[in-house]
Amino acid sequence: MANHSATKKDVRQATARRDRNRYYGKTMRNAIRDLKTIKVKKEAGEKLVLVASQIDKLAKKGVIHKNKAANLKSQLAKKVNALS
Repeated sequence: MANHSATKKDVRQATARRDRNRYYGKTMRNAIRDLKTIKVKKEAGEKLVLVASQIDKLAKKGVIHKNKAANLKSQLAKKVNALS
C-alpha cells in the first residue's frame, strides 16, 4: 500500500472511478439487452435513439472506446433494420 498521502488519494479516486464506470457499463449492457428483446420495429427504432445516445456519452467520457461505441451502434442499427 502507498505511503504518500497523494498516492492514497489517487487510490481512492481510482476506486470511485472504477465503480462509477462499472455501473455505467452495466447500465449500457442492460439497455442493449432490452433493445434486443423488442420485436416491433417502431418501438425498437425509438429505443435505438436513446441507447445510441447513451453509448455516445460513455465513449465521450472514455468509459468505452470510440470504435467499440461505433461497432455497438452499427450492430444495433442492423438488428433494428432487420425487424419486420
